[in-house]
Amino acid sequence: MHEVKLGLHTFGDVTLNDDGTRTSDAQTIRNIVDQAVLGDELGLAYFGVGEHHRHEFAVSSPEIVLAAAAARTSQIHLGTAVTVLSSDDPVRAYERFATLDAVSGGRAEAIVGRGSFTESFPLFGYDLRDYEVLFDEKLDLFARLRDEQPVTWEGTTRAALEGADVYPKTESGFPVWVGVGGTPSSVVRTARYGFNLMLAIIGGAPARFRPFVDLYHRSLEQFGRDRLPIGVHSPGHIADSDEQAWEELYPAMEENRNAIGAERGWPPYSRLQFQHDVGPDGALFAGSPETVARKIAAAVRALGVDRFDLKYANGTMPHATLMRSIELYGTRVAPMVQELLAKPE
Repeated sequence: MHEVKLGLHTFGDVTLNDDGTRTSDAQTIRNIVDQAVLGDELGLAYFGVGEHHRHEFAVSSPEIVLAAAAARTSQIHLGTAVTVLSSDDPVRAYERFATLDAVSGGRAEAIVGRGSFTESFPLFGYDLRDYEVLFDEKLDLFARLRDEQPVTWEGTTRAALEGADVYPKTESGFPVWVGVGGTPSSVVRTARYGFNLMLAIIGGAPARFRPFVDLYHRSLEQFGRDRLPIGVHSPGHIADSDEQAWEELYPAMEENRNAIGAERGWPPYSRLQFQHDVGPDGALFAGSPETVARKIAAAVRALGVDRFDLKYANGTMPHATLMRSIELYGTRVAPMVQELLAKPE
């Protein structure tokens, strides 16, 4: 089995201070930059920051946060998780990533998607009834911009372009991934445009996503494209023991899930559900370094993916707790995953 790259994702969750008060948005953002720096020091492959426009999350402009991280890091790749392309302008988005690529010395990556929240649509003047066409058209334009040649494009969701050129030019382009939650048509479209595939596995057994991996490979072949990387995004948390990790994570996760679930009509999140999610048939990678490493290795084997990105921030867990989780991920989990994958099945 080939080596798998291990990365980190955060949505920029606003955390609690040690005294139980809410950390300011500004301090949360500064803490995220420190978390990226630690990831770099530990030799991790990727640090991704999400885009949200609601009170639970501090980051609405991830590329600016990533630019600050670029100034203090040297190796780790930096990108989004995800950029909500449907409510963004593809030209401006491409320019921001090209700029991030310049200041980071060629370490920028983009993960684009529809996003799982819809606040950005009314905020930026878009109609949710156009949800499908917005993403279709904007992904198409974003794909055309990758050539970094003058673009002529016409659609229904933004002004047409006639021989428009976009700056700055990059030195060698940057990787683009599409975040997919489990829709076959999204997998096929990702392959058609030649984007890398990032599977958001946030519920159920990771192995059940294997059909999407196979569909992506088949689709690339049918479109006459070479093999491209596949990644997995899943939530989790690491502490010295299973019990410690679960006790740290559950209260924050329960509060977060129930707040969002109340808006979406989900049943209340329970300890029973949590214990299922941290088990072998769940998508929560939480526990001791050994537990998490075994679960990541099993998922990578089952799916045959190239990268695993742990969404390490889940709710209001304090900054120091997140830093310890990242430290264990880099020093204990990462080498253990590679050792497990090096062994014959």
